[in-house]
Amino acid sequence: MSDELQRITAIEDPYLLLREVTTRLADAQQEVTELARLRRRVVQDLHAQGLSYAQIAEKAGLSRGRIHQIRHTGPAPEGAFLGRGSVTVATPLRRDDERGRTVVAVDDVSSGKRLEDLARSYGLDVTSEHVPVSGDLDLNRDGLIVVCGPRMSQQMWDTYAQDPVLQWERVEGGPWTVVDQRTGTVHRSGQDGDPARSYDVGYVGRLPRPDGNGSLLAIAGIHTQGSLGVVQLLASDLNALWGQVGDHRFSTLVGVEYDPETSEPQSVELLTPLYRHDEETSA
Repeated sequence: MSDELQRITAIEDPYLLLREVTTRLADAQQEVTELARLRRRVVQDLHAQGLSYAQIAEKAGLSRGRIHQIRHTGPAPEGAFLGRGSVTVATPLRRDDERGRTVVAVDDVSSGKRLEDLARSYGLDVTSEHVPVSGDLDLNRDGLIVVCGPRMSQQMWDTYAQDPVLQWERVEGGPWTVVDQRTGTVHRSGQDGDPARSYDVGYVGRLPRPDGNGSLLAIAGIHTQGSLGVVQLLASDLNALWGQVGDHRFSTLVGVEYDPETSEPQSVELLTPLYRHDEETSA
C-alpha cells in the first residue's frame, strides 16, 4: 500500500474521506491515461526506428501480441501536443460599446468548442474559461490553451513578443500583420485588403509562460476566421505537427480561405515552416 493510500484510508471524517477519494481517483485516472499514451508512444517510436514488434517484445520482456496491442490501443501519442492529463481552453470576452455589455464572438465560441472536443477525443480532461475584457488571465498554469490575440490582452501581447521568429505588428491606425523575421515576409489578412477577400491568417505557437516554468499553447487570427483555420489544421494534422515539433516551443502561420457567409474554413495551408524556437535561438 502506498503512503498516499495509507494517508487517505486513515481519514476518519467520512465527508473529507469522500472528497479525498474522489480527487485521488480523478488524479489516478489521468495518470493511467498519460502512462498509456507514453507506452504507446515508445512502441511507435521504436517501430519507426526499424525494430519489429517481435524485437521490441523480446527486449522489453513482453509478448509480441501485447506489444502489438499496445501499438493499436490506448490514447494516441499526438494528444500530448495539446497537453497532458487535463487542459483548459480559454477564449476571449469582448466589450460591446454600443449596447454597453460583454459578449462573445460566434467564431471564438466555435474555436473553443472544437478545441475542447479535439482534446477530449485524445483522452484529456477539459475545462473552459474566458479571457475577461480586461485581458487579465493567469497564464502560469499547466495545460493552458489560449485563443486570444495580442490586441485583446496585454499579457498575451507580452507572451507573443517572446516568439523569436513571428512578430505581431500594427502601424498606428492600420491593420494588424504578422512579420516573419526569418524571411522578412509581412503576412496580412485579406479582409484588410482593397478589394477585401475572404482570407485570413492564423497563428499557433507553444510559448513560454511568464513564470518561466512551462509553456502554453497560443492561438490567434488576425481576425477570428484565422483562429478557426488553426483549429481545423490541428484537427486534421495533429499527428504530423506532433511528429515535427513534439512538446518543444514553436510557432507557425496558417492561411485560411473561408466562406464569407459562415466563416467556416474552406481551405487551410501552412504559410511558414514550423519554427522550432530552440533551433532559432541557437542559430
